[in-house]
Amino acid sequence: MMSVVAVGCSLVVSVWAAQAADTVTVQIGHVAPLSGPIAHLGKDNENGARMALEELNAKGTKINGKKVTFTLNAQDDAADPKQATTVAQTLVDAKVNGIVGHLNSGTSIPASRIYFEAGIPQIAPSVTSMEYNAQGYKSTFRVVVNDSQLGGALAKYATDTLKAKTVAVIDDRTAYGQGVADLFEKGLKAKNVKVLRQYTNDKATDFTAILTAIKAGKPDVVFYGGMDAVAGPMMRQMKTLGINAKFMGGDGVCTEQMIPLAGDALGNGQVVCAVAGGVPAAQQKAFNDFLVAYKKRFGIEVQLYAPYTYDAVMTIADAMQQAKSADPAVYLPYLQKINHNGITGQISFDAKGNILHGTLTLYTYKDGQRTLMTMLKPQ
Repeated sequence: MMSVVAVGCSLVVSVWAAQAADTVTVQIGHVAPLSGPIAHLGKDNENGARMALEELNAKGTKINGKKVTFTLNAQDDAADPKQATTVAQTLVDAKVNGIVGHLNSGTSIPASRIYFEAGIPQIAPSVTSMEYNAQGYKSTFRVVVNDSQLGGALAKYATDTLKAKTVAVIDDRTAYGQGVADLFEKGLKAKNVKVLRQYTNDKATDFTAILTAIKAGKPDVVFYGGMDAVAGPMMRQMKTLGINAKFMGGDGVCTEQMIPLAGDALGNGQVVCAVAGGVPAAQQKAFNDFLVAYKKRFGIEVQLYAPYTYDAVMTIADAMQQAKSADPAVYLPYLQKINHNGITGQISFDAKGNILHGTLTLYTYKDGQRTLMTMLKPQ
């Protein structure tokens, strides 16, 4: 999501302090937008983290023979880069041991420097921006594929399957939105597709001017790089203006919330979107069990990346257990070489911290339901 912008959330593990001779406390914080138009995605990621902590506590997790009590410290970055760096520094000052997040690329990138300089490992559960893992930070990881893989796969689908000749590309100027749109456009131009480029912002509500300009170009596909809070209203206005093109986007628009946001403009099979992850057949039962447990625990469906936040927390805990320490300097080498069996698949990283053997999944919407199309192994 995102450079939503992503895929897009931060968990924090503080320095553990001994409470008793045989018991220690590890504080896990979560940073994501808990206010603003995409707060539903931030809360979704926080819920995934909370489930992981509750499970770790329930099974009596131990580190170096000592029972650990995990606690959650939830923080709000409002999807704002400045607020994200403020929160990041607060967590560093609290001597945290690990970070999972942030949700958005635009917040994760500036925050990652602060964590790196403090020597604190960071796992992003929904960040897809190429820039995030191009900074040379040995403590920075992601558990989803990147914008190059996401944008390239969507461009291939637009040209090879939809046979698009003219495509309108709109982005919200965030790190995520612009990043995935640029790479999608690059893939189109490699196939000599005509591109109509337009821009908006992540708080816009009126798209009349750009949609009118797009309509004149008669596009086969409209691609939006950004989040569902803008994509839904944009689709409604497309319908009002009589733009019948297919609508495409990355993980930021591939959410359950798109159903009420877009309303009847969503149509049946009108949307093709990609999530920067996917569940292999071997993990499907564990993944489905998580979805059921999540709904039972919170009373709502998973929005998008809660399973990946859950896996990111469990990966950090796994590295700590292998290292027999929650000290970042001690467990970081174990995290770099981890091979964690997660509910979303095997989690291990390359030298830059990118997920190895990552997948992505294409979805559409039919009869008011998000519907799986296919899972891909990007090149």
